[in-house]
Amino acid sequence: MCGAKAGGPGLAGVDVATETIIQGSLTRDGEPVSGYVRLLDDSGEFTAEVPTSATGQFRFFAAPGTWTLRALVPGSSVDRAVVAQKGNLTEVAIAV
Repeated sequence: MCGAKAGGPGLAGVDVATETIIQGSLTRDGEPVSGYVRLLDDSGEFTAEVPTSATGQFRFFAAPGTWTLRALVPGSSVDRAVVAQKGNLTEVAIAV
């Protein structure tokens, strides 16, 4: 059984209606993996980076728009394009 919780971290105390949230989980072979996730803007410029939690989860508060998530783990990197909208939670599962 996979140890990663579905989706990203919990949203208790976050007013989703007023935020633009990109979150999810990072896994390898169905198991959570430690690494980093970078947020790149629509021109490919670095905006932010967060380490994943022990359960492979990550979260960004971003501006509405088109973004690229770059997952970085030893020996691998994976890019995922996402479109984030204010008031909508954008969930991304990344397998490396």
